[in-house]
Amino acid sequence: MAALDVQGLVKRYGAVEALAGVDLQVGEGRLVGLLGPNGAGKSTLVKIACGLVRATAGTVTVAGAPAGTLQARRRVGYLAELFRFPGWARADEVLALHQKLAGSDGGARERAELLDLVGLAGARDRRVEAMSKGMQQRLGLAQALVGSPPLLLLDEPTSALDPVGRRMVRAVLLELKERGHSVLLNSHLLSEVELVCDHVAIMRAGRVVTAGTPGELARPRGVEIETANGTRLYEGAGRDDAPRIVADLVAAGEQVYEVRLLRSTLEDVYVEAVS
Repeated sequence: MAALDVQGLVKRYGAVEALAGVDLQVGEGRLVGLLGPNGAGKSTLVKIACGLVRATAGTVTVAGAPAGTLQARRRVGYLAELFRFPGWARADEVLALHQKLAGSDGGARERAELLDLVGLAGARDRRVEAMSKGMQQRLGLAQALVGSPPLLLLDEPTSALDPVGRRMVRAVLLELKERGHSVLLNSHLLSEVELVCDHVAIMRAGRVVTAGTPGELARPRGVEIETANGTRLYEGAGRDDAPRIVADLVAAGEQVYEVRLLRSTLEDVYVEAVS
């Protein structure tokens, strides 16, 4: 059973069609990246999965339960792109409140484990207003994990973080995957998605226009070979062509120093898909 199963999802706001028949699955223990320009429908999809918005047509289930039902909401952890915690609240108090809201009986032990997981073990008693934006972002990730939900819906979780903070969040996401959590990661940071996600779906105008693993989406761009006479690019050549090309160069008296297989990046695929 998929952690998240979206079938034929349609959402209209009057004459505006935000989603036009989206199919998407997040398997158990899988990390799926959701990409697309502003207005593509990503946030609408996530809000429907959370039960915050009702679909016009189609179905969304969370571990088999219809989105928006009590059973589905109990299985989802959500981090919105724009969230706010009371400035006067301490980190431990924020998590304690969300434990009550989620019905978690993890107590102080769960709160301590979550703060340690996101690198805030030393900020347990720090007020939100005294935290940097990056620290607040990590606290937001911790609250999404309260109650250990099987599915996490994360909307731009690394947008406020510096490179060290982003690396920490990547490590957390991989750790969650190892623990069996499923994650739908909505992000504009293509490099982050490429590093951690098992599967990528690219949306445009309310539709999924391209999907696959990062390896499947990357296409060969050629073979680049550095020789004593300069660097040569063999466009269209692939991995299987490289030995022959090198052998021909050596037979012709060339000195070969390096061979590079060139592949399109996720950025290349994204730009092509949304243009």
